Parts: sequence; structure tokens; C-alpha cells
Amino acid sequence: MEEREEIVENPEHEDDDVQADKDESDLKGLFEAVMFLSNDPLPVTFFVKNFGLDPVHARIIMDSLMDEYESRDSGLKIVEISRGFQFVTNKRYADQIRRVMGYTRKETLSKGMLETLSIVSYKQPISIAEIDELRGVSSRMMVSNLMKKNLVKPVGRKELPGRPLAYGTTDDFLRYFGLNKISDLPKLSEIKELSFTSED
Repeated sequence: MEEREEIVENPEHEDDDVQADKDESDLKGLFEAVMFLSNDPLPVTFFVKNFGLDPVHARIIMDSLMDEYESRDSGLKIVEISRGFQFVTNKRYADQIRRVMGYTRKETLSKGMLETLSIVSYKQPISIAEIDELRGVSSRMMVSNLMKKNLVKPVGRKELPGRPLAYGTTDDFLRYFGLNKISDLPKLSEIKELSFTSED
């Protein structure tokens, strides 16, 4: 007579699964809390260092959170911007938020500032003389105004006679244009036409 092999469920494995789910939920909660309190985008390295996670696990948790907020289509989203992650408001509510909170629209840049900023973003590091050559007019005032807005900054010196300052874009530039990194800019070959309507 054959003996029947009994399959006994191991309650310890169930406890492990429950604990793993709880740990994952706790980590998601921690990620949300620190992002909510931070004024700046937080990179994956922040979560790796402070929560003892490996980079892959931290990224998986963040991607999961981003997907959850995206699927809700609620008032908040998590975006990857300026080499980090940050809570932002849903664009669909932008006009209502500005009205009820009294916010003004983002300050626009003049034609000259946009031209200068475009050159710096694609040609950085670049000197003022090189910008002038490309634009055909003096750009010193434009660079100065862009520095006041913290969109451009000195990033070193060019190996040219007189060793002029070289300029590049800032993290605020990435945030202003909703970019994660400078390589997210469209390739010049993809830009068929630039149209500037603002006055200098």
C-alpha cells in the first residue's frame, strides 16, 4: 500500500513573505516622506546611503512609486528631474492652482536670453567670445542675466589665450526645462525650427 505524502505548508515562509511586503511598504513610505520634505530632487544615491539599499533595489522601489502615482492621475506625481526624484503637481491642475494660490506664471526669457541659453546648453563649456561669434552680437549682458537667474554659471577656464571663463548650465536649468540630465535635450538634428516671439 502506497504511503500518501502529505504536503505541509510552512508557516515560516508565509511570515517571511508578509515581512517582505511590510518592509517594501515601509520603504515606499520612507521614500515618499523624504521626497515630500525635500525642496530639491533626491538622487538614487541618497536612498542607497541613508536606507542601506543597493542601487537596483532603490531604483525598483522608486519606479514602482512613480508608476503608482502615474496610474492614480491625482494631484501629485513623482518625476525624475535634475538627476534626482521629486514630487510635482499634476500639470492638469496648473491653472487652478495658480488662481487659488495666487502664483504667477513662470517668468519668460527674452529672445536674446533664449538664444544665448540655447548656445550655452549645446556648446558648453563655452566662453563669451565664442557665444558672441555664434550670435553675431555681444552676449555679455545676456550671460549676466542668465547667471542672475541661476540658469548659467562659470564652470572653469578655456585653454585659450587669456584663459577666459567658460560657462555651462546649472541644475536650476534642468529643473526650469523639466530635464533629468543635459543629454535629454533634443538633438540639434531633431530641431527643425526655433521660433522666438519674445522681445530682447
